[in-house]
Amino acid sequence: QVQLVESGGGLVQAGGSLRLSCVASGHTFSSFGMGWFRQGPGKEHEFLATISQSGGATYYADSVRGRFTISRDNAKNTAYLQMNTLQPDDTAVYYCAASNTGLASLATRYPYWGQGTQVTVSS
Repeated sequence: QVQLVESGGGLVQAGGSLRLSCVASGHTFSSFGMGWFRQGPGKEHEFLATISQSGGATYYADSVRGRFTISRDNAKNTAYLQMNTLQPDDTAVYYCAASNTGLASLATRYPYWGQGTQVTVSS
């Protein structure tokens, strides 16, 4: 079992940046692949990025590749999502999730989820 807590969301103007953090507890963080997802108003969960247990491999959705960067610090039990050039369409609740199977883009591969953090981008 692992518990995940996201932070770093907020209100930002279009073109701005935010860095989300996801702190894990309750299990060996380095044994989990990590992912970031978001859910906008009236939309389904959308995969954004995933990172392997060691941090040596990453994969991004086309919609955020080049703007968002996923990273992790296993010594701090923390995963990050750096988001740049934010646009109003990026407004959503952002979730981190932990997978037992390393890199994964499907939400169903993630048994552990945080509570989410709201990101609002104004135009």
